[in-house]
Amino acid sequence: MELQADVAVVGAGAAGLSLALRLARPPAGAARLDTVLLTAPPGPAAAPPRTWCFWEAGEGPYDEALTASWQRLRVRGADGTAVSAAIAPLRYKMLRSDAFEALAGHAIASGGRVRRVEAAVDRVEQTADGALVHARGANGRRVVVRARWVFDSRPLPRLPPARTTLLQHFRGWFVRTARPAFDPSAVELMDFRTPQPAHGLSFGYVLPVGPAEALVEYTEFSRRVLSREAYDRALRDYTGRVLGLGGPGDYEVTECEQGVIPMTDAVFARRTAPAVFRIGACAGATRPSTGYTFSAVQRQTDAVAAALHAGRRPLPPLPHPARARLMDAVLLHALDSGRVDGPAFFTRLFARVPAPRLLRFLDGRTSLPEDLAIGAHVPVAAMLASALALPLIPRRDPPAA
Repeated sequence: MELQADVAVVGAGAAGLSLALRLARPPAGAARLDTVLLTAPPGPAAAPPRTWCFWEAGEGPYDEALTASWQRLRVRGADGTAVSAAIAPLRYKMLRSDAFEALAGHAIASGGRVRRVEAAVDRVEQTADGALVHARGANGRRVVVRARWVFDSRPLPRLPPARTTLLQHFRGWFVRTARPAFDPSAVELMDFRTPQPAHGLSFGYVLPVGPAEALVEYTEFSRRVLSREAYDRALRDYTGRVLGLGGPGDYEVTECEQGVIPMTDAVFARRTAPAVFRIGACAGATRPSTGYTFSAVQRQTDAVAAALHAGRRPLPPLPHPARARLMDAVLLHALDSGRVDGPAFFTRLFARVPAPRLLRFLDGRTSLPEDLAIGAHVPVAAMLASALALPLIPRRDPPAA
């Protein structure tokens, strides 16, 4: 089967669906763009259900699909000291991938501009007037899409060379208790009352969706992932010893979620051929210092769709400002080298910087004076030493996870 399109979008994760959704809803007066969205068939290539969190002011385009949202965040130091902060006018929002897929799928189906094709992409080939996407359906049938522009959101098989690469790796339990056990008014953003690894840092993360229901995660920033058994031991310790939920018989685990997010100062290519571009995490949308990705994906795909509708070359923009990327590179090196104590670093930032400003900083939306003011609350000597060492560190291929 061969299809013709103006735009081919490869992958139906956050980036692929976000771009397809925007192309399905063009602004008034914009030229019609025939789009093909290629999604992986059920099986190993399909992404498992996952949870995205982000913050924004007021109402947003995906509010009807949210699991929950909050206006208070809490960070707990290793000694249990709690820093609780209101983030108004921002809201911290929790979006499950299945709900987002349903919302986007309905808009795509009703818009009449995007065709959804279930096929696993083998390769993308540049042509004289665009590109060919070669794929195979679940039944092995060959599918070829001939498009003017191609946007590929598939995960990279290997990360680009970097000076520092840490992994944010985690496992979460969706927990239901018999009695109220959670404060549904606030997110436990970083709870450092977890045993700290020899290298990197760890913390608990709690998203309460009700008094007796929450997503509870154990997260590490380190160089190596753990076994499933090690994550589950850490979660049993955190839910029992720290949260006081008792043993496994005292609560029900209704679902599990596990993932790995690269935290790296690598440079990601946004174009691989004249008509072929990358979007999303494979194009550097993940914020290196935090692992947050969803908001940057929205900014990136919004800019791409606007360029397509205006007839401009749709090079995806850099997801994060140059100053933010430099600060992230310094922080990653400081954490990786052990120059800064991770739990103390993040606890101090949340204790001394107004939470709405800190969240805008993490989104790369603060001014230079605001960045300097925030910098006054970090360990200056350690960060300066890392900044001076950074230019001397060669970029190397990161080890396999």
